[in-house]
Amino acid sequence: MNLLKALKIPVVAGALILSASLLAGCGGVSEAQFAELDALTAEVRSLESEANTLKDERASLEAEISEINRKLAECNKQKEETRANLEKLPK
Repeated sequence: MNLLKALKIPVVAGALILSASLLAGCGGVSEAQFAELDALTAEVRSLESEANTLKDERASLEAEISEINRKLAECNKQKEETRANLEKLPK
């Protein structure tokens, strides 16, 4: 039992030193990775901007289509009224 207690502290200390050294060796981010991340962030911003522009353009086109459809419905209504009035005229 005393042997286990005596070995416990050095084993735990060794494990901590080993994990700290492994983490220190693997933890760095290179300048190339930062540059790539910046490029990807800029590309995302550009694509989001383009998407917003396209959404605005779509909304504008939908409003224009709605206006044209309203005018078309009005013209069809006038056309039917005119046709009905022409049929009422004596021949």
